[in-house]
Amino acid sequence: MKKTLFALLLAGASTFAQAQNPKITVGTQAPELLFSNPAGKEISLKQINSKKYILIDFWASWCGPCRRANPGLVKFYKTYAHKKFTGAKKGFDILSVSLDKDKDAWVAAIQKDSLYWSNHMSDLKGWNSEAAQTYAVQYIPQAFLLDPNGKVIGAYMTADQAIPDIEKLVDNKKRKKFLGIF
Repeated sequence: MKKTLFALLLAGASTFAQAQNPKITVGTQAPELLFSNPAGKEISLKQINSKKYILIDFWASWCGPCRRANPGLVKFYKTYAHKKFTGAKKGFDILSVSLDKDKDAWVAAIQKDSLYWSNHMSDLKGWNSEAAQTYAVQYIPQAFLLDPNGKVIGAYMTADQAIPDIEKLVDNKKRKKFLGIF
């Protein structure tokens, strides 16, 4: 009972802290992120976000809760990566932002956890990461959902909390063929 109460209090405190984030709030333009991927090539949020919904997931290879959340993140990606979305010509993708310091551990965790989407970035500065500073990240895992124009739709403790919001954006219209013309 005490463990459950402590977990609820901790979750509530984390949610409150995120809700009070003065930098990243729903409806604001998401700040640009420009960092290297595991191959050393710089990638940018703006480029990735073009015409698609993006889930930015902050995590690290050394973070137990992050690693336990990764199977759910993979399932999230498999579920939504190939769906059609209202207002997003290119659909949905994930940008994983690592707060690692050790590149080998980061790359190994990507492989071991099957985080097979192509958008991974880190400046390898751990908690001193410029991305974490820019997004006022104080705990991980943490996720932000962006619309195709780069505006923040939601902020979450874990990616699976974004499911109700992303579900609202899936294009569920049935395409009717009219005499084979359409």
